[in-house]
Amino acid sequence: MENKAENSIILKYPSDENTVTDISFFEGEPCPEKLLLNLNDGIKRLFVTDTTLQALPCMKNFISYFTDETPSQDSLYSNGNDFLLILGSGEKFKTIESVLKIVSSAIENDFNRNSVFIGIGGGVITDMTGFASSIFKRGIKCIFVPTTLLSCVDASIGGKTGCDFSSYKNMTGTFHPAEKILIWGSFIKTLSEREFRSGLAEAVKTALLFSDELTVLFEKEKEDVLKRDEKILSKIIRECAEAKARIVMEDFKEKGRRAFLNLGHTFGHALESASGLGEVTHGEAVAWGIARAAELSENLGYAEKGYKDKTLKLLFEYGYCVDAVHPSLLKTEDASGKLLSAMHKDKKNNSDSVRVILQKKNTDTFITEVSDSEILKVLKGN
Repeated sequence: MENKAENSIILKYPSDENTVTDISFFEGEPCPEKLLLNLNDGIKRLFVTDTTLQALPCMKNFISYFTDETPSQDSLYSNGNDFLLILGSGEKFKTIESVLKIVSSAIENDFNRNSVFIGIGGGVITDMTGFASSIFKRGIKCIFVPTTLLSCVDASIGGKTGCDFSSYKNMTGTFHPAEKILIWGSFIKTLSEREFRSGLAEAVKTALLFSDELTVLFEKEKEDVLKRDEKILSKIIRECAEAKARIVMEDFKEKGRRAFLNLGHTFGHALESASGLGEVTHGEAVAWGIARAAELSENLGYAEKGYKDKTLKLLFEYGYCVDAVHPSLLKTEDASGKLLSAMHKDKKNNSDSVRVILQKKNTDTFITEVSDSEILKVLKGN
């Protein structure tokens, strides 16, 4: 490619080391049109993106390859063996209906098991594209081009695919790793402030889980992080991607330590469901969930002295809510009850108790089951 890859990570999966993901990092302005030439080996390819991405200036040349018109939602365009599907943008479109639109587009255009799906977008697009590729003819290859900080540091890496169902997060899905992940960190410059902070929450989570050094960077370099300094963001993306790749290679199907990556997620997914999917960003919900987990750990006597206060201070300084009752639920009747109900429906639970990820201190993480009464304490602030 014209944009030279700095280097790459080869992610091998423990169940089958012949299955790998090549994660490549690129410098310079995003140029997705290069995918049309450099990934072309004569097979049919279905590119999937959304209405937000297709409107970006850096996507202009890519889109013009398929159409001279402004693409519309749920429309399919083609040029030879290449096809482009535009889906709606955001969590509310992360549905089985959207997944089936991808599958239908492939069926209607005679795709076969040698074909490939290529998702260009954030975690919603990569999750759904991966899911569609896993169920089309029992599995074909997929490639991801993550365009949000959230998808660069977390969502696109590790083989988890899926969509929301009946107002609950990621209730349907598979494990189906991408063949390639191509990361242009400069896509981050195109994000709204809210989307940037959403991804930043997952990066902070990764730091708390695996790296004291990265945690210190977030504490000491806040101004440059929020300015989206290119050098610092490159370091954050690379370190988070490496950390996730390491744990995925160790525990692909989430039977052990990979579950640590769900720090804040049991609370966070419940918040997303209770407030209405899309009302609170995934990162905002996870950050709030990390704060609830820190308070729960202290209440139960697990947390070392100062851990909760230090964690809440870091999250608060980056603008995340750390209060027991999230603002999105202030007018919701029995908010804590609805959150608890959603937590019980979380796919990670295997018993009547709520399974949560907690920490004793930074990088010292464990999994435990907690009673409803203890959960309610940190949801009501008492």
